[in-house]
Amino acid sequence: MMYLISFIIDPFSPYWGNFFKRDWTKVSRDLATSFIFCFIVSEVSILISNRFNQSVPWTNYPGKRFTIEIFLNLFVILAVQLIINFFKSRMNGKPLTFGFGPGGSVEEARGMIQWLVVSTIIALFIVGIHIGNYLISNWKNEALKASELKQVALDAELQSLKLQIDSHFVFNNLSVLSETILKDQMLGYAYAENFSRIYRYLLLNAKKDIITLEQELKFLESYRFLIEHRFSNGVQFHISADESSKNLYMPPLTLQLLVENALKHNKTNRKEPLIVRISTDNAQTLTVENNMLPIAKVQDSFGIGLTNIKRRYQLLSKRPVEISKANNCFKVTIPLLKL
Repeated sequence: MMYLISFIIDPFSPYWGNFFKRDWTKVSRDLATSFIFCFIVSEVSILISNRFNQSVPWTNYPGKRFTIEIFLNLFVILAVQLIINFFKSRMNGKPLTFGFGPGGSVEEARGMIQWLVVSTIIALFIVGIHIGNYLISNWKNEALKASELKQVALDAELQSLKLQIDSHFVFNNLSVLSETILKDQMLGYAYAENFSRIYRYLLLNAKKDIITLEQELKFLESYRFLIEHRFSNGVQFHISADESSKNLYMPPLTLQLLVENALKHNKTNRKEPLIVRISTDNAQTLTVENNMLPIAKVQDSFGIGLTNIKRRYQLLSKRPVEISKANNCFKVTIPLLKL
């Protein structure tokens, strides 16, 4: 770049016409001198930039940093060039005049002015490189921090959603358990045993973001005991899942929330039972549907259920949860995930 800028400023200088016509030792010495000069300037400019990145960062003091770095780099360039010219003049046995004073020439003065211009351009170019490097590095670090913070936020939200499930599950079943014990102590004991077995399963999977469909179906079988004793024959289950789908994944307790949602919004009686169908298909989705027997007033809830499921899938997958109502049927289709 140094040679290129010098050539652009004065392409008709005799220096360029005679550059390769000189003795190879002089050409080699010229190139070696230029390399040493550029190496020293580059290393010192990096040292200056790294030092001021801490005390005068670009983001806080852009004008001050630009001025300081320009002047320091220009000073280094001129100082190094002065030292090199001094040694060259001593080797050639000539005084160091730069074209001024006794023994100086117009060509030397002209060359000195041109070198000042080249030095200024090089200093600006070096500062531009450091600015670009600093901004790119800073952008990378900020992007990485943002990504890490986003992941932490997602993990925290997932954990919060799973804690919501815990409280919702415990509240509903403890309420039923207290009523059952008052009516039938033996049935209450069996209910408590099954409830503890199910809650133990919940605790074991509380820290997991996803579990297999097979595990969910096993959990649902245990959960059906609680439902059958809460609603007797008012609820019927029809479950059909392909063996290949059972190795796919879903958020824990998704089926429990979907069944609980159907029970909350519909009547349950023996003459007209609530029918819950659970099935899988080749599109790697699971469908939970029920006939609609709406009740006049929905019981109080914590406002989770479908909202919780949709939000967890938004965090875990790009495939959405689909909800539809048609032909007196309420249907929820959820994607099954690969590990």
